[in-house]
Amino acid sequence: MQTASVGKQKKYKPPKQPLGKRLIRYWPLYVMLIPCIIYYILICYVPMAGSVLAFKDYSFKKGIWGSPWVGLEYFKTFFASYDAPRLIKNTLTIGVIKCVLEFPFAIILALLLNEIRNLKFKKVTQTITYLPHFLSSVIIVTMLQRILAPNTGILNQAISAMGGDGSTFFLMEENYFYQILFSMDLWRNIGWDSIMYLAAISSVDIALYEAAEMDGCGKLKKMWHITLPSIRGTIGLLFIMGIGGILSSGVDQVWLLRTPGNMTVADTLDVYVVRMGIQGGQFGYATAIGLVQGLVGLVLVLVCNKICKKMTEVSLW
Repeated sequence: MQTASVGKQKKYKPPKQPLGKRLIRYWPLYVMLIPCIIYYILICYVPMAGSVLAFKDYSFKKGIWGSPWVGLEYFKTFFASYDAPRLIKNTLTIGVIKCVLEFPFAIILALLLNEIRNLKFKKVTQTITYLPHFLSSVIIVTMLQRILAPNTGILNQAISAMGGDGSTFFLMEENYFYQILFSMDLWRNIGWDSIMYLAAISSVDIALYEAAEMDGCGKLKKMWHITLPSIRGTIGLLFIMGIGGILSSGVDQVWLLRTPGNMTVADTLDVYVVRMGIQGGQFGYATAIGLVQGLVGLVLVLVCNKICKKMTEVSLW
């Protein structure tokens, strides 16, 4: 009888090849990677040097590096201002609508499209849901203005036909702003966002569905017990990447939907940055607010990534 305890077997790890050999062996892949690296360096990382404006009293005459330092003055000014709580509240509300409330709809659409067996009908449906993503916000808001116009709009005419008041100016009412923004953004992005989930669903082993059918499982049970667990990794990764934009409300949509009637709820951090920076010429102040948005987004991604990794073993790295 053996008295020595049997330890855990170590997992086999293939020996790592030197970097030089890997570069020679996979050189076509690294060559294709060069344009992407150049793009991110020039478009994403080089402009980050402009974040130094958040700590300087910038003037055109002295330039970025010649302008005097002001330290954290802009950050103190913003958080002490009367508008800060309202701007943060509005931005968080819109961020939750876009990043959390809209998130399940793309998954549901992908699950429904996956169940369509008529390929022609499936392709037509997918095309119809994808198309709104390629429309500009100007076109979509113009359509909304026609649909929601008082008296002459389709919605108000339908309300009048049912005996209601057809003179409501929906875009001037702050009570309808979030519902309009939610409907607009969902209609525009639900089809495009479902592409990733459809790609993940297509990689699920068909043998699992066949085994489930033999056990008497219906479509709903197969969705719940096979499809959703199989795409859990994709869902987790997309949620982590999306949560970083919770303080980015999308300046184009909100700016175009702003009216004197809904200004109290439509004034967000992105809109405020545009007003202060471009219209007001306070570039340092606007940069400081944008830097806060970026740092908060980075922290949220790191925290969410750590939580997801601990709970579901899904993470970005």
